[in-house]
Amino acid sequence: MPQPKKGPRLASGPSHQRRMLSNMAVSLFEHERITTTEAKAKALRPYAERLITKAKVGSIHARRQVLSVMENREAVDKLFVEIAPRFASRPGGYTRVLKIGPRSGDGAPMALIELVESSGMSPGDEASAAETRRRRFRRPGRRRSGGRSASAGEGAAAGTGVAAGTGSPSEAEADDDELGQS
Repeated sequence: MPQPKKGPRLASGPSHQRRMLSNMAVSLFEHERITTTEAKAKALRPYAERLITKAKVGSIHARRQVLSVMENREAVDKLFVEIAPRFASRPGGYTRVLKIGPRSGDGAPMALIELVESSGMSPGDEASAAETRRRRFRRPGRRRSGGRSASAGEGAAAGTGVAAGTGSPSEAEADDDELGQS
């Protein structure tokens, strides 16, 4: 008699976990990268890799098997037409999980799962995009330590961002951009 999988589940029950993994796989194949919690990303990785391996076969039977699991024709078509041919010569390891730090709301550890040979941004671009978001949402008036500090006694030069005789206006503008001010 089949026994249920031991250990904690990601969701409230087995059917919910199956549907959640299926929906995340559809999103992964449509967008080629998704951001989710680390636990969900670790559970999605082998699930998605099995589907890609089936898609590499390319038969009608394999397509029907994947369609019975994912139930989204557009995602299955993209998987078989675009994604599987990219990985034709690759024996496995189609996905990558990158840890991106805790979620701001509840502190849950987050991860980015993406297809390895995706046509989107590289992991370095994702890190720079995250830094840009952090800068954009920084509270006004707060400055990092080590930033420029102009004293009030420096006259009109302090108002323009150029300290008396030091630096150039372009450096001052770059400092303002770095601090999220313009």
